[in-house]
Amino acid sequence: MTGASTLAWMTLLLPLASAAVITLGTLKNHRLSANLSIGAILGAFVCSLLLFLSASSGESNLTWIAIGDFNATIGVKLDRLSALMLLVVTGVGALIHWYSQGYMEGDRSYARYFASLSLFSFSMLGIVLATNLMQMFIFWELVGVSSYLLIGFWHERPAAADACKKAFITNRLGDFGFLIGIIMVWAAAGSLNFGLLEKAMQEQPELLGASAGLIGLLLFCGAMGKSAQFPLHVWLPDAMEGPTPVSALIHAATMVAAGVFMLCRIFFLLSPDALSIIAWIGGATALMAAVIALQQDDIKRILAYSTLSQLGYMVMAVGLHAPGAAMFHLTTHAFFKAMLFLGAGSVIHALHHEQNIWKMGGLREKMPATYRTFLIGTLALCGVPPLSGFFSKDGILAAAADSHHGNPVLFGIGILAAVLTTLYMGRLVLVAFHGAHRSEQASHAKESPSVMTVPLWILLVPTLVAGFFPVEHMINQTLGLHHAGGHAAAPLAMAFSVLALMIGGSVAWSHYAGAGTDPLTQRFSGLSTLLRNRLWMDEIFSGMIAITHEAVSKLAGWVDQKILRGAIMGLFQHGVDILGRGLRLVQSGSLQTYAFLFVVGVALVIYIVLGGTH
Repeated sequence: MTGASTLAWMTLLLPLASAAVITLGTLKNHRLSANLSIGAILGAFVCSLLLFLSASSGESNLTWIAIGDFNATIGVKLDRLSALMLLVVTGVGALIHWYSQGYMEGDRSYARYFASLSLFSFSMLGIVLATNLMQMFIFWELVGVSSYLLIGFWHERPAAADACKKAFITNRLGDFGFLIGIIMVWAAAGSLNFGLLEKAMQEQPELLGASAGLIGLLLFCGAMGKSAQFPLHVWLPDAMEGPTPVSALIHAATMVAAGVFMLCRIFFLLSPDALSIIAWIGGATALMAAVIALQQDDIKRILAYSTLSQLGYMVMAVGLHAPGAAMFHLTTHAFFKAMLFLGAGSVIHALHHEQNIWKMGGLREKMPATYRTFLIGTLALCGVPPLSGFFSKDGILAAAADSHHGNPVLFGIGILAAVLTTLYMGRLVLVAFHGAHRSEQASHAKESPSVMTVPLWILLVPTLVAGFFPVEHMINQTLGLHHAGGHAAAPLAMAFSVLALMIGGSVAWSHYAGAGTDPLTQRFSGLSTLLRNRLWMDEIFSGMIAITHEAVSKLAGWVDQKILRGAIMGLFQHGVDILGRGLRLVQSGSLQTYAFLFVVGVALVIYIVLGGTH
């Protein structure tokens, strides 16, 4: 595995070297900085492709900390799961890097942007290649830091500054549970290495004991944060405040996918009880996000809630004992969602940063390349056969319909979310690209330069063909789940999927073809207000924080003022004051008093000595 491990280490370290060189040496040279960052991610992609084609497996570790019996390592783990994820992260990441040259042209912090992209890529690749939970957690936090830098890239804007803080803090909540789960795994198993843990679980299935369910849910907390599952989903739509290529990077193949990848990597640690709860949280997130997306007007926010919904599908698949289906959908979704976000960025760039779809319209003729790729990406997301999204989404629906691990309610939720997906994406395409121009910017829009459209055409290829690759079977074999998935229920899932597509598409066409305003807003104003305000989730959480966090803060302040400073510190203060006043009486400055006290002292000593002899 020497050659393969060398390639893996190169894949990991090339983006780090790029970030370091740009930060320390080329910040003032924008073009060189961009070339370094793009060259590093392209090099990582080539190494990843060679690793995937070689089908290497195994791991290479370096000792990081050795104290007594404690030995912490950092290394690279290679199997079909990590090789696939490496290919997706570096492939999509390279296209986003390339696209960023055009989108960020003229930005005064151009070099800093590419340094941050490289740091983010390094952090994400560290998660993918991690050989143990400790290493994964370290890179997990590095992804949090680098995403903070990218979401808040335009930090002079208050909305961007607030968004990056919101993302960072929300993820820390999930990461706290993740860390507690890691500690509990260490306490129960004595190791954090994935290979050793899996072997130990095979030999002793009850290794985690009565805490198995709790440990699984605590580890899942990390995925709730990174993959934005309810109730830690609130940060993801606000992350749209960063540059659009950053949105594509976060929402396509990297940060949000980390949680799903992590669940697949530790699948052997997840008990049936934990998996059941994970499935329900994923299903609830998929439906909730799809409903909210119906009344969003910001093109990026619609895609953000779409990502939330699709992540819910993936998490639900893991909970339904179908991690292969989850990874299959993660792979296909990475390609067409990156294409959709970059297409949205092309529109925003052409309209001078206008993001409201009701101020667009008629862009089909103005931006033909963007329109065609965006339309095909939309069809893939909606599950139109034979595009890639059709196969991967049906794999998840088949798992939900399976008689062994499936659940009819979750299957129904998945179908309803599929109907809503077609509806809100049909609304987006019909309003933004069809009909009359609704603004001056739309009437004067021009197609984006080739540096931005060529990545769209490249992403079109896997969007068309990725569904034909046996990704689900390959991942299930890697994880030792040779009979996973709901293949017997596949025809049923396919039939309902096509029905959902027809219902959602017909409703979208009847309501939004040629519409000048949103008819749902007029007919259901109360529901529309609720959805536009995202179910008031942020306000509810703010109220909960006011009740809990603020109440605890006030209690702590009262304890500090009244008890610590008032009673305890007051007692010490007054005690020292009284003692000082007493000692000050002795220091009178009178020689007669000192002579008198000296005589008294001598007399006491003599009395004690002589009294002791009797």
